[in-house]
Amino acid sequence: MSEIDAAQYRVAAMPYYRPVGNETELYEAAYAARMPLILKGPTGCGKSRFVEHMAWRLDRPLITVACNEDMTAADLVGRFLLDLNGTRWQDGPLTVAARIGAICYLDEVVETRQDTLVVIHSLTDHRRMLPLDKKGELVAAHPDFQMVISYNPGYQSLNKELKPSTRQRFGAMAFDYPLPEIEAEIVAHESGVAPAQAAKLVQMAHRSRNLKGHGLDEGISTRLLIYAGRLIVQGIPPAEACRMALVRPLTDDPDMQDTLDAAIDTLFG
Repeated sequence: MSEIDAAQYRVAAMPYYRPVGNETELYEAAYAARMPLILKGPTGCGKSRFVEHMAWRLDRPLITVACNEDMTAADLVGRFLLDLNGTRWQDGPLTVAARIGAICYLDEVVETRQDTLVVIHSLTDHRRMLPLDKKGELVAAHPDFQMVISYNPGYQSLNKELKPSTRQRFGAMAFDYPLPEIEAEIVAHESGVAPAQAAKLVQMAHRSRNLKGHGLDEGISTRLLIYAGRLIVQGIPPAEACRMALVRPLTDDPDMQDTLDAAIDTLFG
């Protein structure tokens, strides 16, 4: 792979990310050591944005894979394809990342089958090698290559849990929703909504998060707050924006919707 090929995976403009602690310094140290990393935290709290920001900050290509239960090892590593000229090999995203020295980010990795995930093992220990068995090639990872995976611990189950043999190849960073004043700052910046409205949206989020495990699997994410803020900026009344962007995506339970709608009326009525 040439440098021109790698350029298409670079993050062109700085993605906005508001640090809430020393996470950027920790990541930079992990990258300097080429330590594989697990990012774990609730839905929509900024894990993917953080990886994008760090790839830009470190000036490294970023290849992101959205994991799912149907993904096979060939989807990650590559496969032979048949075209008009015959059979040719097509590298998968993991192989491309290893060749060009990209950060390879596997998002929601626990959605992937365990037999698929085994292919990353040789890249995440001292070997830093990727065997392409079907092609008969052993790819040595570029010195700048790093593996990053993420998942939401709240959705883990016995069927969706990282094996110790995988987990213990990584360092880990825990993410959560920011403190209210920081989250309001993020929502205002990303959506363009007024700071006072952003603060109310964050209050709504905290009310929903207090219901986690009491009718809700997950509270309102920072991502959804930004959506609501953008609707408000478009002229939608705040209460309607909240119902559309915050409540209806979160739950189909009529009683829970009524509870959240009442909270919206209290804050924005």
